[in-house]
Amino acid sequence: MRFARLGEPGQEIPTVVVDDIPYDLASITRDIDGAFLSGVGVERVRDALAAGRLPPLPDPGDRRVGPPIARPGKVVCIGLNYRDHAEETHAEVPAEPVVFMKDPSTVIGPFDEVRIPRGSVKTDWEVELGVVIGRTARYLASPQEALACVAGYVVSHDVSEREFQLERGGQWDKGKSCETFNPLGPVLVTPDEIADPQVLRLRLTVNGIMRQDGTTANMIFPIAHVVWYLSQFMVLHPGDLINTGTPAGVALGLPGTPYLRPGDVVELTIDGLGTARQSLVQA
Repeated sequence: MRFARLGEPGQEIPTVVVDDIPYDLASITRDIDGAFLSGVGVERVRDALAAGRLPPLPDPGDRRVGPPIARPGKVVCIGLNYRDHAEETHAEVPAEPVVFMKDPSTVIGPFDEVRIPRGSVKTDWEVELGVVIGRTARYLASPQEALACVAGYVVSHDVSEREFQLERGGQWDKGKSCETFNPLGPVLVTPDEIADPQVLRLRLTVNGIMRQDGTTANMIFPIAHVVWYLSQFMVLHPGDLINTGTPAGVALGLPGTPYLRPGDVVELTIDGLGTARQSLVQA
């Protein structure tokens, strides 16, 4: 199934999208959140669709597309998880996943504006496969258990300010947690619709120029390993978001390539998960 949230910030309506038609889920849940994803919410939606009990949402084309999940409890990110990206940034290929956190308030809709921070000169792009947790993951015994904890997959844009990240004290969170730095969506797609999350193509363009074109097959640490690994160090709760890394093609790895500026337009696509598009504005 495909879940979306439509409406202005703080007033998003939860929907399930079937054949491009969003159906109102207000009779089943208040939001697409951890409680919904971890309980019987998905099954109730499936039953209601089969019985024809869900009304189409009126005027969906006139509504903003919000992030497809409510604000997560945490956003956990994996750095340098594609070999080609590590190589282009002259970083050592990691022996274990590189883990950092991102402020959950950075999550915005897939077509919302991204604000370039004041003083920024190196705002960069990163298309990533986002993984949303649907079952509590604590000290998982093996990676084989991990995918059962996944509620779905989503297009995630891990916007990054490289000077803040690398040249202002070496604190990655600083360059990752600026306002609006995690557009998400347009839809959350449940695992039954993604036959193999390790063969998805990811693409990103800036002003129509292809900058990233990779595949999740090139992850150093696949999704199951990442979820298992993180569960050894923190409890993953339903509704949490994991950004699983980006392929080569970021401005940081392309000397002479301009970083993002006001007026630029970034478009991101992942096979089976849809397309997002953001314009850049000055904060």
